[in-house]
Amino acid sequence: MLHQTQLEPATAELLGDLRPLMEQLGSPAGLETLAGGSGSFPVQKISTAADLQNFLENYHSRILQPFELPAIQRAFTHARKNEVRELIAWDNELANEPILQKFAAASRCAGLSQLQRLRPLRDERVVQRYLAAVERGEAHGWHTLVYGVTLAVYSLPLRQGLVGYAQQTTRGFLQSAARSLALSDTASTTILDKLSAAFPAAVETLLAPRVLN
Repeated sequence: MLHQTQLEPATAELLGDLRPLMEQLGSPAGLETLAGGSGSFPVQKISTAADLQNFLENYHSRILQPFELPAIQRAFTHARKNEVRELIAWDNELANEPILQKFAAASRCAGLSQLQRLRPLRDERVVQRYLAAVERGEAHGWHTLVYGVTLAVYSLPLRQGLVGYAQQTTRGFLQSAARSLALSDTASTTILDKLSAAFPAAVETLLAPRVLN
């Protein structure tokens, strides 16, 4: 039975400690690592607010929307159905995506940290078996999957959780990059507001019923 709570935790709390991930990706070196290689991102150098916004737009279109949000949705669904084997199989399938390898170590660190915080939920079979698989090296513990499991465990709305994830991770990128790029609070807020406006529509598209021909 899924753990119930009347107090809805903040998205930041559900995501756990993403600072290692954001610090890695939000630094100039981290941003340029993601920007380069295999033509994944067209940005070659990130030194201004416009460069950063361009990078984030590409991050949203090439990683957030096609990989991260669907990963959260699928983990949420597996957790709600107590499909532990399917969750672990999906975890390992993500490891084969080349574009995710650039930040795999930081993602797994954040995911394991959050799973450890769920350890006291002894009655949650999905949590305990997934955590055990990660600790045995049979699964990676991607932070997106752990977040999806957390939403399911606390019976929180998937739609709200997906939008919250997109906003929180974008905010994390901005906060990390703002320090190194000397961006003002106004510039960071402007970028966040502009990018956040597209999140609800992206989530609705993801959750729209599939029409079978």
